[in-house]
Amino acid sequence: MENRALAFLVTFAFSVVGVIGDYFLKLASEQPHSLKTPWFYIGFAVYASTAFGWVFTMKYLKLGTIGVVYSVSMIVLLTFIGVVFFGERLSATEVVGLLMALGSLVLLLRFA
Repeated sequence: MENRALAFLVTFAFSVVGVIGDYFLKLASEQPHSLKTPWFYIGFAVYASTAFGWVFTMKYLKLGTIGVVYSVSMIVLLTFIGVVFFGERLSATEVVGLLMALGSLVLLLRFA
């Protein structure tokens, strides 16, 4: 049971790492030659580093469970980055969608 809980935490942690990679890729995308910037290479390296953790989590969780935890975590974290660091605004329907995504995560973790 403790390996399974650790696998959930690792999945969330790699969502955080993925968001860090996305942050650097967003910075690269704002440059004229996006694929030649240091930001692109940093983002690429950050993404590649997560492969090691996925091997661990896949031993203890179903692929579908990993997908939900990772996806919802990414959605919430990327939205936070967009709002805080890039000045993006959320519509009311986007806020409702975020709340529903969080609700799905609560249900999954409660009954998985």
